[in-house]
Amino acid sequence: MSLYALSNKLNLNKVFPNKVTIWKLRNNNPLRKSYVTENIKLNEFDALIKITVEMSKYLYPYIREIMKSKEDIEQNSVVWNDFNKRFIELIKERFNIDSMRVKKLLNQAENDEIIIKYLLILSFCISNQGYQKLKNFLYDF
Repeated sequence: MSLYALSNKLNLNKVFPNKVTIWKLRNNNPLRKSYVTENIKLNEFDALIKITVEMSKYLYPYIREIMKSKEDIEQNSVVWNDFNKRFIELIKERFNIDSMRVKKLLNQAENDEIIIKYLLILSFCISNQGYQKLKNFLYDF
C-alpha cells in the first residue's frame, strides 16, 4: 500500500493533498543524498506518524517474521539476511554515505542492533496506543 493511499484512508487529504506533498516531505530528511532544510509543520509530523503506525500494522506479519528469523539465525537466516541486504542497499542508494550517522547504519557491527531496535519500535506501533508510543519515541530521539 502506498503512502498516498494510506493518507487517503486515514483522511489526511488536507495535509497530503497529492503525492508530490509526500515526496517533498521525504526530502526533508538530512540523511538523504539531497535534501531541503524546510521545517516540517506539526500537523505534517503528526500525519506522518499516523501513516507510519498504519503501515506498521499492515507490515506486522513481515516484521515479526524478520525478528523471528534473527532469533533463530541458524535455521532461518535467509529472511534476516535478505532483509539486512536490502536495508543496506536502500541506505547506500538513497542516503549520504559520507554522513557519520549513515556510516553507523552501514557498520555491520552496529547495524543489527539498530535494525532490531527500529523493528521493535514499529512492532509496538500496532497497539491501540501505537500513535502515542511512536510520537513519544520520536520526541525523545
